[in-house]
Amino acid sequence: MAEHRPCTARNETPLQRADRNFVELLQELRVTQTGVQILFAFLLSLAFTSRFGDLDTVQRVTYVVTLLLAVLAAALFTAPAALHRSLFQQGAKPRIVQVSSRLATTGLSVLVFAFSGSVLLVVDVTTGRTGGIIAGVATFLVCVGLWGVLPRLVRRAGLRGEADGFGERAGEEPEGGGVEIPAPMRRTVGQTSGLRGAQAHPETSARHR
Repeated sequence: MAEHRPCTARNETPLQRADRNFVELLQELRVTQTGVQILFAFLLSLAFTSRFGDLDTVQRVTYVVTLLLAVLAAALFTAPAALHRSLFQQGAKPRIVQVSSRLATTGLSVLVFAFSGSVLLVVDVTTGRTGGIIAGVATFLVCVGLWGVLPRLVRRAGLRGEADGFGERAGEEPEGGGVEIPAPMRRTVGQTSGLRGAQAHPETSARHR
């Protein structure tokens, strides 16, 4: 029975937390799967165009590798649904969430290379090899920056804010009736309360007199 007790700041049990995390993960996968589907459809249709026969060896290799990366990313993003269906009602929801999160993270890593390869191929065909390489590298850096570096910076900023006293502590109710009071102001508030108490004592003593 201990595993069903509330264990988080949201006052939810481990199973409830696993359910919420899995729903949030599915919402994220819906966003990423849209991009993968568009990319995969574009790559499939590209092989049946009239200009595809004019591609050189490097461009054909880039196309095949990018197509396989898109397929792998799509498989990784759909794996959580298949995993959940295979282990449905077997009490493995927390484990499903952990494995699905790793699959989604791996899928994002593969998708970075698929996006970069597709941009490299298109720009290479339209403008030239040098422009394609520059565009592919730029796409790779943008994806890495937005998907990898930015979350780390946001997390670091949040931890720094909590260390400075401006963040809300998990499982604790903020002071002041639900309003968070910054650490530098808490001492001032305490002093003000002390002054009010000191002013109240003379009034009380005067009444007794």
